[in-house]
Parts: sequence; structure tokens; C-alpha cells
Amino acid sequence: MTRFILVRHGETIWNHEGRYQGQIDTPLSPVGLKQGKLVAEALKDVPIDVVYASPLSRSYDTAVMCANFHGLNVTQDERLLEINHGKWEGLYASEIEALYPDLLKRWRTTVVDVQMPEGENIEDVRKRAMTAFQEYAERHQGQTVLVVAHDAVNKAVLCDILEIEQNHFWQMKQDNTCINVFEYDSAKWRLVLMNSTVHLGFLFSGIEQKGL
Repeated sequence: MTRFILVRHGETIWNHEGRYQGQIDTPLSPVGLKQGKLVAEALKDVPIDVVYASPLSRSYDTAVMCANFHGLNVTQDERLLEINHGKWEGLYASEIEALYPDLLKRWRTTVVDVQMPEGENIEDVRKRAMTAFQEYAERHQGQTVLVVAHDAVNKAVLCDILEIEQNHFWQMKQDNTCINVFEYDSAKWRLVLMNSTVHLGFLFSGIEQKGL
């Protein structure tokens, strides 16, 4: 069996502002840094053997905070990059709504039939992310793997391991620094925990976290 701990990165300023960041390398906000420290503290006594992260600093820096408690290095994997939003990247949701009203409406509902202008679609994300997870599962049998990625990546992976269509994407929530746990054993995936933010306590209650 391989156990996975899948974490979303801490908050960025663009998360808070409602900007679509995609593969633009936006840093953690002061709140995001606090969230990263809290999730690292929450995982410090959990046995972890290896750590992977998206190369984008918001995920990589969150992963480093967690890995430091275990004396581990973080391996960057481009297959864990956030969805490429193409021309939407850097824009506020209101700007996208003005420029691409129909496409944004479909993205916020059905997801699966949306091709980002000069970017990716959710199937692109699912394929590259699940290729990575399958490799990790085979490579690290009997170990616990920490992966720090992004909202769309996490949701695509969770839909896939549950064997449900990606149009259930918006029925899943992935808050900043949430913890998901699942296992791979005998060619089967099993979900153990999803979107746990107990480690954040009441410190961030009332903060609106946007899945962008």
C-alpha cells in the first residue's frame, strides 16, 4: 500500500483578490505563510517518507515548510502545476466574465467541455496529474507520500480516484492548506480524508478562500 497526503498550497494575494493565477508564479500572502506553518505543524508527527510539489512557489514553499520537520527535500514535478488558464491568467473574475461570459459560466458549472483560451482543459490536468500519482504509487510502495499541489489539480485527482466524472469538480472543496488522505493498494484507490482544515482552527474563520 502507498499512502498519500495531498495538500493545497497556502493563500496568495491573488486568491484573496479573486484573480485567476493558473501557472503564474504568485507567492504566498502573509495569511498563506501562517497557514503553511500550521499545516506543517499538523503533519510534523505524521510519518512521511517523500515529498513532491508543484514548482510554483506557492506550492513549493508550503511543501518545504512541511518537509523541514522531517529532514526531507522537496522534489518538484511539473505535472503537478495548476491548470493553465491561458488568457485568463492575471485577470479578475469580473474581467473574465465581461470578456468570456459563456465560457466562464460553463467553467463554473460543467467544467468538462471548457477549453481555456490558449490554455488547458480539465482532462489535460487529470491526465498529467494521474500519471504522476500512478508513478508515485508504484515507486513508493509501503511509504507515505506528501504532495502539495493546487485547487484544480487536487479536484481532478480526487474525482479520478473516486471514479466519478470531472463534472463533479465543483462539488468538492479544496481550501488553502487543506489535507486530503488516500491510499493505493492492489490497483485500487481508497479515500480516507478530504478537505480537512482542522489545523487552521478559528484563526482564519470568515476568510473567503477562492478556488482559482
